[in-house]
Amino acid sequence: MPPQPESAIDRDQRIGLQRIRDFLKVRTSYDVLPLSFRLIIFDTSLLVKKSLAILVQNGIVSAPLWDSTTSTFAGLLTTSDYINLIQYYWQNPDAVKRIDQFKLNSLRDIEKAIGVSQLETASIHPLQPLYKACRHMLETRARRIPLVDIDDETGRAMVVSVVTQYRILKFVAVNVHETQLLRKPLRHLNLGTYQKLETASMETPVFDVIHQLVNFNISSVPIVNSDMVVTNVFEAVDVITLIKGANYDELNLNVGEALQKRPEDFPGIYTCSMDDRLDTIFDTIRKSRVHRLVIINENSQLVGILTLSDILEYILLEGESDDSRMS
Repeated sequence: MPPQPESAIDRDQRIGLQRIRDFLKVRTSYDVLPLSFRLIIFDTSLLVKKSLAILVQNGIVSAPLWDSTTSTFAGLLTTSDYINLIQYYWQNPDAVKRIDQFKLNSLRDIEKAIGVSQLETASIHPLQPLYKACRHMLETRARRIPLVDIDDETGRAMVVSVVTQYRILKFVAVNVHETQLLRKPLRHLNLGTYQKLETASMETPVFDVIHQLVNFNISSVPIVNSDMVVTNVFEAVDVITLIKGANYDELNLNVGEALQKRPEDFPGIYTCSMDDRLDTIFDTIRKSRVHRLVIINENSQLVGILTLSDILEYILLEGESDDSRMS
């Protein structure tokens, strides 16, 4: 049977994806950075509780680590590391009394003790193609990647900034007009997670959700009612809000009580349907700070989750040969 001719919508989809890949291959990670930005770097000898206070005070959720004893980049501190620390204390209640003495350089031992992924250590040179940075993020399952340069005078590593999946996808949405060609609905794409979804309710204890985040290496859990209608999303960053004053008793709250402590400027959650298309999703990313979209049906019931990692993987690898996927 002869192959079917390519439809107009399939052709546009293929061209749109190729234009995005071509763009990522000729732009560098430097290009993504704003004209002016602030970078906060933590020394690994800093107390964990002080690092948490600095993150909250500056409204950030991650920071590069620097080992001053060796003058080397030491990884990236993220909300996952604090959540792993909470999981460790839950498993080792006697250690709670020492929580104020823990330093950032002890996180590796803690994460090794509970058998979870350790501190993200991936990095890339800022002059490497943005496409390579994206591939590196996919390979390491990192949601952000530090840009590390080498100082010409000292020959030592120098952390320039951190690039996130959101910033990359927004950069694409703003600069690649061919995203408008991505008009195939989600139901016809291999995109998103629809099976074995972790969920919780407003009555679920926060500790139970933390276990879900750690055990399944996920960054959010949809909150649903008894009819699987989506009412909210509990995010990893919500844990930081609870413990920001080193008041770990807040972790004994249930999800509903915890979500009431979100800041007033919380943007809310973003949803889409199986009939939505990547062109409109890119438009949403261009206009709003989106980290994931909850896929719902016409009754607002949970269907799936679409993460920025899913979108990044699709625009880089969809339709590529196995050899290209491995390169």
